[in-house]
Amino acid sequence: MSLHVLPVHGLPEIEAGADLGELIAKAGSFEDGDILLVTSKIVSKAEGRLLRAADRAAAIDAETVRVVARRGPARIVENRNGLVMAAAGVDASNTAPGTVLLLPEDPDASARALRARLQQLTGRRLAVVVTDTFGRPWRNGLTDVAIGAAGLPVLEDHRGRTDTHGNELALTVTATADELAAAGDLVKGKASGIPVAVVRGLPHLVTAEDGDGSRPLIRAAADDMFRLGTSEALRRAVTLRRTIRAFTAEPVDPAAVRRAVAAAVTAPAPHHTTPWRFVLLETPEVRTRLLDAMLAAWQRDLAELDGWDPAKIARRTARGNVLRDAPYLVVPCLVMDGSHAYPDGRRAGAEREMFTVAIGAAVENLLVTLTGEGYGSAWVSSTMFCRDTVREVLELPAGWDPMGAVAVGRPAEPPRERPERSADAFIAVR
Repeated sequence: MSLHVLPVHGLPEIEAGADLGELIAKAGSFEDGDILLVTSKIVSKAEGRLLRAADRAAAIDAETVRVVARRGPARIVENRNGLVMAAAGVDASNTAPGTVLLLPEDPDASARALRARLQQLTGRRLAVVVTDTFGRPWRNGLTDVAIGAAGLPVLEDHRGRTDTHGNELALTVTATADELAAAGDLVKGKASGIPVAVVRGLPHLVTAEDGDGSRPLIRAAADDMFRLGTSEALRRAVTLRRTIRAFTAEPVDPAAVRRAVAAAVTAPAPHHTTPWRFVLLETPEVRTRLLDAMLAAWQRDLAELDGWDPAKIARRTARGNVLRDAPYLVVPCLVMDGSHAYPDGRRAGAEREMFTVAIGAAVENLLVTLTGEGYGSAWVSSTMFCRDTVREVLELPAGWDPMGAVAVGRPAEPPRERPERSADAFIAVR
């Protein structure tokens, strides 16, 4: 098999309303089975997607469905066609000053229409791929990819085939249309004024039907492990962190909890100390023994110290069921190692407050990271009301001060949506 990638020379500047198929047919010479790689810019120009816009950012906003990542003025976004790319494809190059080009409104429809027109004019069996330039995660440099297609399958599924050593391929699916787009760009270039290329030698790829277009190339959200940029993912995890009180019976992965603890111990702390310890209750027997002892201590104190009747005690202690129903518990403890000793109570109290703030920051890191791992959590204060009992059951050192307990598990149901909370009510500016 031999493969040729040929530039199509002689196309004029494309204007709105131009018959793009006729212009390409006149400029090139085509054979059955040819695949045309057409730069999206000339498709956009023919379709009148030129916009006079002094504010490119506003044009990007109008084309954006979702911001994936942002760094300074640069934005990676998802546009209305599901394409994730820089600036929603809004382009100020190869267009007059003061104007920007938007991507074709429906690149697959554009590819189908252009293919039909070219086949009508040339009498040849052709495929059309509309291309645009993308950056790529993990790699430097730009390359052309397919954003619209007609007349060929955009993916080739190798799963179930065997390689030359007899190994069955389990994951390999080739992005054929993207490979073709990149090959075409080798002869089109970025500043050569050659917006169309022909790939010749792959007639078996050209189908009678238009096919599914470029949509199969777009990864579904559920399968996208990199759906958000770093800071966006962190903000999303913080936003999604909710108190979850009902869990499934699915076991919790201890490695995920350890990763969350590793994030927790990056929290700021006074005097370069590490004032946190995390007790992981991974066995049901230990959890039950602790919760039974805590319940007895609570019932005793509520009756003797507060004078509550049994019904009121039962209602109050029922709040702890979230811990009993969770498949995994974490008990964060405060240690005062490295704290400064002060002779007066005021400064000694402030010292302890600093350490308490530090463990609060650590627990927040823990909860947010668990959310990113797909787990729900509830930070419950109950161990703080019976610290001696907790230390005794868990055999903790005297200096370990339990600061509540965190219930961890898969949420039994999605949390209810909550409205965004404006920061304005919580800010004072001086």
